[in-house]
Amino acid sequence: MTEQLMDRPAEQVMTSRHRLILVLLLGAQFMLAVDFSVLNIATPAIGSELGFAPGNLQWIVTAFMLPAAGLTLLFGRVADLFGRRNLFLLGMLVLGAASLIGGLAQSPAMLLTGRLGQGLATAMATPAAMSLLTTSFPEGPLRRRALGLNGTLLTGGFALGSVLGGVLTDLLSWRWAFLINLPVVALILLIAPRVLDDTNERTRTRLDVPGAVTVTGGLLSLVYGISATEQKGWGDPLVIGCLILAVALLIAFWFIELRSPHPLAPVSVLKRPTVRWGNFAGLLVIGMPSAIVFQMTLYLQDVLDYEPLAAGLAFGGSSIAAIAGGLLAPRVIGAIGGKPTLVTALTIQGLGILGLLTLNENATGIYIVLIAVAVAFFGHALGLVSYTVIATSGLPNEEQGLATGLSTMSQQIALTLGTPVLAAVALYGTAANALNGMRLAVLVAAAASLTGAALIAAFFRSHKENRTPSES
Repeated sequence: MTEQLMDRPAEQVMTSRHRLILVLLLGAQFMLAVDFSVLNIATPAIGSELGFAPGNLQWIVTAFMLPAAGLTLLFGRVADLFGRRNLFLLGMLVLGAASLIGGLAQSPAMLLTGRLGQGLATAMATPAAMSLLTTSFPEGPLRRRALGLNGTLLTGGFALGSVLGGVLTDLLSWRWAFLINLPVVALILLIAPRVLDDTNERTRTRLDVPGAVTVTGGLLSLVYGISATEQKGWGDPLVIGCLILAVALLIAFWFIELRSPHPLAPVSVLKRPTVRWGNFAGLLVIGMPSAIVFQMTLYLQDVLDYEPLAAGLAFGGSSIAAIAGGLLAPRVIGAIGGKPTLVTALTIQGLGILGLLTLNENATGIYIVLIAVAVAFFGHALGLVSYTVIATSGLPNEEQGLATGLSTMSQQIALTLGTPVLAAVALYGTAANALNGMRLAVLVAAAASLTGAALIAAFFRSHKENRTPSES
């Protein structure tokens, strides 16, 4: 008993080295989150300057999402086998080179090369950074605090990306949305090798090539098929073909993993309730709010006639709410457990989104957006932290790369999936007017969040409730 009391404070104290690790890894994560959305508002300016055809502008986003979502699981496992720190540093190098190419782009092809490189860097660095984060902090209060800060910055980065993109485009140039990464990358590459330790013991286990090919091909087909719906529609033969191919390849991947002597993603891990339910929740926690932000951006510009920069700034309140939710999440998880926190988070998110059903064509609509989206993003941040804690808990260090790769993959797929799905719902509901379509999309997003909360409450069983022995 005395030994436990002596050990416990040391496990819960964050040292100066811990803080430096947090600054490095969370700074990298924040930068990558900003990169996802920083060009959203700048897209028309980029298209005009570089000569993009109007129908090809979507590739500025799609070129980033294809490798970011399609290669994340592969690199998550590569990090386990060949070294997390090395992969993280390589990802930062790729990000720096890609950002330089994008910032100096003189043609659509050069710009898209930069975006593809940024997506590749995200697939490499994000699961490696998350693995380093979870293995640098013991499971319990310290890890929850670290993941809470990570969730806060991820949400803030995504929300602030559009604002930053608008400011940079208006005051300087869209090129600075790329070039601003360079000093941050240089600083990380200078300090990280001296601070980060690669704690996992690498083995000479062969990489599961058939599994890697099928899962990567399946995810790339899925992401491309979903992304193409915004331009081609869900009934397009290419979209249908990509989605069928994705399903076939992912089914093949499952059977390959059942028989592989060195599986890329061991089925025993995929069958864990924490991994399965955690990533299911991640799809809802990430996908619904990101899609709602897109719908509300259209509402503010198309219905209320706000300028793009003003529309972006309108989500500043949601960023503050997300930061509050992310900072509060570790304490809530410590007090009531991971599952109750996740259920509560999805419920708050769903109720916040539900408030958007009162949208109208009057000037008061801006206040509805400000309040309802802020409530939803508070729940979103609370859910982002709790689902990450659940999805990465109870696993040995040598499988943390896989767990964080799955978690990151869920995030990227959710970001890709949410917006076109709700856009299709909104288009279906526009028979009367655009506002009716937006309300229908809001109803679907709220129902998905609340249904997810109910399913997790009813069927997710975890006898430990993601608590450490010292907390029980």
